[in-house]
Amino acid sequence: MSCGEPHETDCAEVLDHLYEFLDHEMPAGEGHKLEVHFEECSPCLEKYGLEQAVKKLVKRCCGHDDVPSDLRDKVMGRIQLIRSGQTPPDVELSTDADSHRATAE
Repeated sequence: MSCGEPHETDCAEVLDHLYEFLDHEMPAGEGHKLEVHFEECSPCLEKYGLEQAVKKLVKRCCGHDDVPSDLRDKVMGRIQLIRSGQTPPDVELSTDADSHRATAE
């Protein structure tokens, strides 16, 4: 995504770090670059607003459920693979809790 205008920080870079920004996990000073970009780039600002709304909705609907630690580990492993440029395997991210639920139904 790009608005077609030149920016100090490229749209692709901003979108690559959007979730880190939303989760307040960016190094000090890096978040300011994204804030400046959002002031200049309405497509990226719109994407930021959409992702922020989805994050709030998920938190409101699912914020009270405990996430199994093995699921978190699997998701974080996939994120690391993607960030390193590798393709993650096409495997569902199920947990032991999911298999217990499925057999109980």
